[in-house]
Amino acid sequence: MRLLKSRYLPLVAFVTCVFAAGCGEVNSTIDKAQACLEAPKIVADLGARISKLTDDPQAMDKALDDASAKLNDFADKAANTTLKEASDDLAKTLGGIDVKNVNDAVDAVQKVGTDTAAYLEKIAKACS
Repeated sequence: MRLLKSRYLPLVAFVTCVFAAGCGEVNSTIDKAQACLEAPKIVADLGARISKLTDDPQAMDKALDDASAKLNDFADKAANTTLKEASDDLAKTLGGIDVKNVNDAVDAVQKVGTDTAAYLEKIAKACS
């Protein structure tokens, strides 16, 4: 996870500078600069939550559903089509993961790790 954060730090710093310079729009949609900051944050929050919930399948299932809802919300507001589609796809995937027991929880952590890495790669390309 540390490698993932350090890999996107320059992107986040650049986007923050652009946004702070007044290049962001303020309306009901999320512009690209704001979306490039928000999308990785949703995924990072999910990763932090589920890594602590491998012994609590019900809580993990709820965390996945919450993240799916956040991504759906994000996708509805994203002005950039690539970001919107990637977020919709990940939201569907997360919403489809059903965690009933500890074995499901372990499998879910692995699937979320793989799928969120692919999502972050799409986001990074769209934001560059």
